[in-house]
Amino acid sequence: MKKINLNKIVRTNIQQLKAYSSARDEFKGVAEVYLDANENPFGTLNRYPDPQQIAIKKRLSEIKDVNENQIFIGNGSDEVIDLAFRIFCNPGKDIALTFTPSYGMYNVSAAINDVELIELALNQEFQINTDVLECYLEDENLKIIFICSPNNPTGNCFEDETIEFILSKFKGIVIIDEAYIDFSSKESFINQLKNYPNLIISQTFSKAWGLAGVRVGAAYASKEIIDIYNKVKPPYNISALNQEAVLNKLDNLAQFEIEKNIILNEKEKLEKQLQEIELVKKIYPSEANFILIEVTNANELYNSLVAQKIITRNRNSLVNNCIRITVGSEKENKKLMTALKELSVTPDEVENSF
Repeated sequence: MKKINLNKIVRTNIQQLKAYSSARDEFKGVAEVYLDANENPFGTLNRYPDPQQIAIKKRLSEIKDVNENQIFIGNGSDEVIDLAFRIFCNPGKDIALTFTPSYGMYNVSAAINDVELIELALNQEFQINTDVLECYLEDENLKIIFICSPNNPTGNCFEDETIEFILSKFKGIVIIDEAYIDFSSKESFINQLKNYPNLIISQTFSKAWGLAGVRVGAAYASKEIIDIYNKVKPPYNISALNQEAVLNKLDNLAQFEIEKNIILNEKEKLEKQLQEIELVKKIYPSEANFILIEVTNANELYNSLVAQKIITRNRNSLVNNCIRITVGSEKENKKLMTALKELSVTPDEVENSF
């Protein structure tokens, strides 16, 4: 098992930080009268939520086969990302690294926290070039590497050997963003936590779990890292309503599997149908709930679909002439395909049809 010295990675002021102790941290039992937290005694949502989200962690521990003390619950996976910068990176001094094209919040969070973010281009197969990466791994100021797998917007997973190479060689923190892992045929790297103490896995309830409006994410890591996350986070970062919504989903795994399989079946149908569309030049392999396609003119196609009240994501700025299509319901996907077929018909074909 690899060993790391967290004292060399965590910011000194974070190591010395005394965490805020909320009323619900100091008393965790059940009582008849609560006069400790300056709450309003009236109403149904008048009490503060569980600051440690114990019920969610207990359920996730059973599902993911991870100890409860290795789980952090965040306000979306974006909080997991932001706290990583605050915990490990000294503003204006330390740096982070990721690969492009990828999720834009790494860049935004880095900028907010005054941390330089190095963005290394993926190769033509959207894989990591380790030869280019290796020279950065010995930089003492490089504290975090972000790996989004399955990657957004490309849809592919990175090779296990490449990720393990980074985890083994790098002395800092590696965050694997697995927002789309539930749709993938690949296994989560959660089962590698025991081998790599510098590994953090980020997941979300926004995608396969259908709770984007709830804004809840999770991080899985060593107990030592999770303890630091809990020390730095706001005391009540997940509302009672959002905790309840997550627990309801976690208690209905059968429905989760049904809905996930519907999406995967619809994705397979979409991929086949898109092959028949003339303006689609390439369909990239996807391990997520979206499909990246190269078209003749991404800007023009995006605007044409908007005119029909069909919204896709124009990724032309990241991947030339590419549109990212989220897999919707059967009805939504049919409407999209009808529009694409109509847009593929040339003026000559229309004239010849009369």
